[in-house]
This record gives sequence, C-alpha cells and structure tokens, in this order.
Amino acid sequence: MDGSLSVLEIVSQPSAQPIPASIQAAGNFLAKKYGQAVQGILLYGSCLRAGTDQDGLVDCYVIVDQYASVYPSIWLALLNRWLPPNVFYGEVNLEGRIVRMKYAVLSLEDFERSVTPKWFHSYFWGRFAQPTAVMACPSQAMNQRIILGLGRAVLTFLGNVVPRMPQQFSAKDIWSIGLALSYGAELRAESKGRIATLWDSNHAYYEQVAHATFLGHFPKIKVNQRDDITMYEMNYSRWEYIKNRLAWAVRKVQGKMLSVLRLMKAAFTFQGGADYLIWKIERHSGVKIELTPAQRRHPIWAGLTTFWRLYRQGAFR
Repeated sequence: MDGSLSVLEIVSQPSAQPIPASIQAAGNFLAKKYGQAVQGILLYGSCLRAGTDQDGLVDCYVIVDQYASVYPSIWLALLNRWLPPNVFYGEVNLEGRIVRMKYAVLSLEDFERSVTPKWFHSYFWGRFAQPTAVMACPSQAMNQRIILGLGRAVLTFLGNVVPRMPQQFSAKDIWSIGLALSYGAELRAESKGRIATLWDSNHAYYEQVAHATFLGHFPKIKVNQRDDITMYEMNYSRWEYIKNRLAWAVRKVQGKMLSVLRLMKAAFTFQGGADYLIWKIERHSGVKIELTPAQRRHPIWAGLTTFWRLYRQGAFR
C-alpha cells in the first residue's frame, strides 16, 4: 500500500469529488440562510456515499462562527451550546423537484474541540472520522482549518479503538469494530450488515487513512504486508485494554442518555419533530410504532411515553 499520502490529503479527497447539482443546491440554501456566520458547510452520510439525494435526506453540518449570531431567539442558542448540535429540516425547490435536507448547526469552537480527545463521547469524532466533504467555505484558510479538524477526528477515532484490537488486525477490522463501538454508544442499533455496507462503499478511503495514521502517528504499531493485505501489529498493556473497555462502557451509558435528550430537543427544532423521532429509530432498528394525535402535539410527552415501549421491542440496546 502506498503510504505517501498524509492523513490530511486523504480526508480532503471527498471534498475534491464532484457534488451533484441537487445536493449542491442544499448547500447553497444553507449558505444563503446563515450568511456571513457560515464557516463551512459539510456533507456526510448516505447521500455523499450514493452521490444522489433520491429517497433520502441530504445530511449536512453548518459550521458557524457563534450561536448567538444565527438564532433570533436566545433559547435556541442556549440549547445549541448546552447540547450540540441543533438539528433542523429544510427543503429547496430545484427545477420542480423538492430536495430535502437534515442539517445540524455547530460552532467552529465546538467543532474543533469535538474532534479531539477533549471530547469524551464519540458522537462527533465518530461521525467526522468517516468521509466528509466541505461543500462551502468562506476562505482557503478556513477550509484548511476544517480539513485539519477532520484529520484530528480520524486520529481520535482510531486512537480510541486501537487498544481494543487483537495483536494483529487489518484496516477493515479496526473500522468495523470502531464503528460498532461508536454506534453502540448511541440510540442506534446498526447491524453488522450495515457496517459492512459502510466499509464496502468507501473501503479505499478507510484503508488509506488508517495506513497513513498508523505510519505517521502510532509508533507502537508495526506494519506487515501479507500478500494483498496490510496487517498491523501492536502490543498494548493489559491495563490500557481495561481502561479502554471501561471508557467505552461509560460512553455507552452516557450516549443513551444524550441520545434521548437530543431526540427530544429535535422534536422542537425539527419540523414534524415527533414523527422524526420515531422515523429515526425505525430507520436504524426496523421497529415501527404509531403516534397518536396527542403525542404529535406534545413531542416531549411522545418521547417519554414511547421510550420504554421501543426499548422493550428492541429498538435500541
């Protein structure tokens, strides 16, 4: 495997790929909506992987200078600061067709902190370690600053997974285990098949960025080439392994609580919030539940009354 590319060069690759007009229209809509506060519009998720918005929501992050400058009411700014990000729904009409988007608002300060080990939970660095494209940015300097953040997310993600690996492992092994750990620390029950799909859709990216990370940033790890497979070898102490297991156990408990709070918050910020809450859980678990008219009018009550029912049906674990 060619190890000449750096981590930053690899995480920049999705941004260099052509963006379909429909998805770019979503980015343009967000850039116009938030104006000079925008420090970057990031695209991630299924639409980036598929290269189309058909049958899906365009997933974006809007990186802003500060929360106070983008909200007309102080309570939205406080919610965003207290439990980032705030999640919203948007639509843009493109040649008679509606492009739907789900976008999250995050300050530049929170973004840069959330991709480092200073941010204990995997919610942000687990997402930004995966392929992410910068669709809009006010300057080249800011673009490089965001790319640096994406690179740091990769280092943080892999650094928090390596101690869980056996003595020898492949790039596929560490990404599969890492994605399972990060998904398990939220209210989402991604199957092994789903994780395999994520790997298959971007395996070249995952292989390259893992290789560049281990060569340049993990001196304890040895690289062994076996036929067509690159294997990595490392020796971590038993204590490092135990600490890592404990950390992920805490993230799992912490993440369930944070996920409930974020879903309940999204019930207010997301158009059709109560239905979104149920759709989100159904999409990742396959468990379907119907909301009553009263629950739709009171999204917090909907979240509280359906939480235990969904749990008993195996919607999350």
